Amino acid sequence: MDFWLFVYCTVASLVLLSLVFLYARLRDRFDIIDVFWGITFIVIALTSYFLQPEDIKFLSLQTLVTALVIAWGARLAGHIFLRWKSSEKEDKRYVSMRKDYEKKPGGMVLNMFGRVFMVQALLAVVVSMPVIVVNASTDGSLGILALVGFIVWATGFYFEVVGDYQLKQFIADPKRDGLMTSGLWKYTRHPNYFGEVTQWWGIFIIALSVPFWWISIIGPIVITILIVFISGVPMTEKHFEGRDGWSEYKKKTSIFFPFPPKK
Repeated sequence: MDFWLFVYCTVASLVLLSLVFLYARLRDRFDIIDVFWGITFIVIALTSYFLQPEDIKFLSLQTLVTALVIAWGARLAGHIFLRWKSSEKEDKRYVSMRKDYEKKPGGMVLNMFGRVFMVQALLAVVVSMPVIVVNASTDGSLGILALVGFIVWATGFYFEVVGDYQLKQFIADPKRDGLMTSGLWKYTRHPNYFGEVTQWWGIFIIALSVPFWWISIIGPIVITILIVFISGVPMTEKHFEGRDGWSEYKKKTSIFFPFPPKK
């Protein structure tokens, strides 16, 4: 396994989001980093794939995990970009960060760069560990673990894509009433977040096929903690707290894992 691939991937991630920060500063909209979250993973995957010193077969574990990351990252980036482009105002989360960082040493700009853009660049590398470990390995044989991992990944991809689509259709419906509680949202309050976490565990299962696979477990663990306990689920739950029908929906519907609704 080539240790330098980790270094190259880290540099690529830091450089990319530094450039995104400069653009965000120019546009005065720091929420554009959300669009580049998925793209950062693509850059990391491609960096580790093409800078691997060994010859890589097209039909290999390396090609598989890289393709899965590209599919996930491109879909996510496109989905968020359309939402970002349709709004002229910066996301409320970043407006709140601005106000908070203005009071901290270094001011808003330096804190936004360091605490948001650079932290996300490093987090993306950590979450990408299964991909980097696979691409850094000389073993590219496809086997049963690759199949199982792909099935798990595909399940997560389905939940994320379909969940986002169903929510988008619901929001676009002028006759909508109340909360989104149908489709996949009938079984979990966060099908898109469940899907994202599941995909990374699927990639980790694929990484079990190569040496030093144990290093890669940090990736799915970190993304699970981030989404379930820090950013995704808690922030969304807080946003909907107090809305009509929310308490009833919470009682009937699983918070994360999809289960039949309670009666």
